Amino acid sequence: MVLEWYDRHHRTMPWRVSPSERDAGHRPDPFRVWLSEVMLQQTTVAAATGHFLRFLARWPDVHALARAPREAVLAEWAGLGYYARARNLHACANVVSRDLDGRFPETEKELRALPGIGAYTAAAIAAIAFDRPATVVDGNVERVMARLFAEAAPLPGVKPQLRAHAERLTPQSRAGDYAQAVMDLGATICTPRNPACGLCPWRTPCAARASGTQLDLPARAPKPAKPVRRGVAYVAHDPRGRVLTVTRPDDGLLGGMRALPSSDWTEAGGSAPPLAIDWRPVGEVRHTFTHFHLVLKVMAAKARALPADCGEAMAPDAALRAMPSVFAKALRLALEDLQRTGSD
Repeated sequence: MVLEWYDRHHRTMPWRVSPSERDAGHRPDPFRVWLSEVMLQQTTVAAATGHFLRFLARWPDVHALARAPREAVLAEWAGLGYYARARNLHACANVVSRDLDGRFPETEKELRALPGIGAYTAAAIAAIAFDRPATVVDGNVERVMARLFAEAAPLPGVKPQLRAHAERLTPQSRAGDYAQAVMDLGATICTPRNPACGLCPWRTPCAARASGTQLDLPARAPKPAKPVRRGVAYVAHDPRGRVLTVTRPDDGLLGGMRALPSSDWTEAGGSAPPLAIDWRPVGEVRHTFTHFHLVLKVMAAKARALPADCGEAMAPDAALRAMPSVFAKALRLALEDLQRTGSD
């Protein structure tokens, strides 16, 4: 049922091979499947598509991506969030290019041995790229399974039951099309708020539809309130208009990314500035991460020179392109203040 529906109603995406293209002998490019799946973690299709096309334009295969400077990959990733994915993407490309002659392995076990590839991504690559009967479970699939089998227990505790249902339904043939079909079903028909049950290929066996509980599923356990952390971002600019930037440590949040000098992000915030110059406050920016809210006070100052041992001087436009959004917000605020006040 769901494969017949997918044959007619599948979504068109730049990394996807359609059923008719498969019938004509075309096969998915594992590099494109891998790249898209990494991008789509915690990101919508609409947000990922532009980044995907830009990545391909710059690095059309895994060898090209492996040769790229890591900082260029991180900069191109800006806007997608969860920057550990970008670091792992580059590390994985290096392993596949150097050790595997550019060929991605076909099994889930071998794929999971690569940097940044977990259970979901390994299953998705194995199924979509190589048509292995792997069970692919994302948020869309969980919602479809919860409704199809009327699983009333809340997420995340019910995840094992939902996976078990998904495993029983995964076919031995056309596994890639099937995985994409269920994800498309969740994204376009079995949606969170207004499911189009009358159009669903599984409307007859759906237990939630039969009981009228589809809008209540999947249930979710209450989330604890996110804590608020505070910090200070420092925008130092020299007479040429360049700003001081640093590279964040690999092992922390936003690791390896180009950033503004900043304090630690704690409940209190604050630490010594990077230079002993006349700092002034220009406002604050707010940003929400997965586990906390951040309030970042922005301080700006002009320096006669930006010492090389404190970081790297960059033109503002280049710095904005290279920074994750929280630091780009802070830098824009400082630049707007400078333009408005004409302060030196």
